[in-house]
Amino acid sequence: MKILVVGSGAREHALCWSIAASPLCDALYCAPGNAGIANEATCVPIPMSDLDGIVDFARANAIDFVVVGPEDPLVAGLVDQLDAAGIKSFGPNAAAAALEGSKSFTKGLCERHAIPTAGFKHFTALDPALAYVREQGAPIVIKADGLAAGKGVTVAMTLAEAEAALVAALRDDAFGAAGSEVVIEEFMEGEEASFFALVDGTHALPLAGAQDHKRVGDGDTGPNTGGMGAYSPAPVLDQAMADRVMAEIIMPTVEGMAKEGTPFKGVLYAGLMITETGPRLIEYNARFGDPECQVLMARLKSDILPALIACHDGQLSSVDLRWDDGAAICVVLATKGYPGAYGKGSVIKGLDDAETDNAITVFHAGTALDEHGQVTANGGRVLGVTALGADIAAARDRAYAAVERIDWPDGFCRGDIAWRAIDRST
Repeated sequence: MKILVVGSGAREHALCWSIAASPLCDALYCAPGNAGIANEATCVPIPMSDLDGIVDFARANAIDFVVVGPEDPLVAGLVDQLDAAGIKSFGPNAAAAALEGSKSFTKGLCERHAIPTAGFKHFTALDPALAYVREQGAPIVIKADGLAAGKGVTVAMTLAEAEAALVAALRDDAFGAAGSEVVIEEFMEGEEASFFALVDGTHALPLAGAQDHKRVGDGDTGPNTGGMGAYSPAPVLDQAMADRVMAEIIMPTVEGMAKEGTPFKGVLYAGLMITETGPRLIEYNARFGDPECQVLMARLKSDILPALIACHDGQLSSVDLRWDDGAAICVVLATKGYPGAYGKGSVIKGLDDAETDNAITVFHAGTALDEHGQVTANGGRVLGVTALGADIAAARDRAYAAVERIDWPDGFCRGDIAWRAIDRST
């Protein structure tokens, strides 16, 4: 088969790395890709936003299957256009991708199908929103309704923080059209976890559990990011809890979407809060998480490609996946200044040294090659140093040892990835 992966981050590198190992894959392309993906696939310089260009490339090159990595092209309708062109793909169409593209849509679905989530109200005008948060008090959560590149959520611990978040979204257009409507949610106490399930419109196949680290600093301090690291398995998602998530959240969503005429196909990523009373949905994403995808692909022992194809074909009930019995951890290296302003173009050395252990894979996110063929930083989150180990502690030690072998003075990382799991074990 000829396969095209759409995207340019570490999630797409992990997907390319996994798909390239499939005996079904004869040729692998990635649009637009990055410096690391170029080692696995032929990168084609088509922006993710150029939906017509992607479809034209797929048609011209007789692509058999397209795997759409990021949320933006999904919400914009890339799968719809591929369907119209008769090209198979992995991912939801635009109507189903509203689970990620509109928080109001998801909240409404939860309300109609009794899916446990935070209490909420949505607003399009500033004054009523301000009045509501003053009535509710803090802590409280403010979310831009649409896609805001992972930066549209404020967990406001004070009323002043909540008011500032509302002013930024509804008056100052900080998130553009994505923030023209906001969802205000109750603050939930508990432990966050990431739960993934492949879905073919009717059936759902749970994947291994994971947990990521959103805040930029050690001890979960500082502003939210796209993710500074992840690990799998997540101890909080034991088998009993995973069964509850499937029964109380995933399957009611799959059945509800089908019943309402918007069947979901692809990967359903549930951001969860594990509370004293059980799992509650924080939000849905309609694609693999980043950096969770990196640890999932590292632990996956089965061929991923047939499972992705089965989602499109409605054949997921015949798929079974096997996982490494150990653990995986991903430590994200980011450019100094992230998630605020940061520079580009700094040279990264020592990547080969970092991967001398075959249990280590360095997935590239924001990287490029300069005129001398050197790998340079081209984004905020730049590398995902991913390691396997017999348990979380062993995987962590291996990952951080690999980080030490990378020579990049302009980069930084958190030093406490997987701290919750380590605390549990000790």
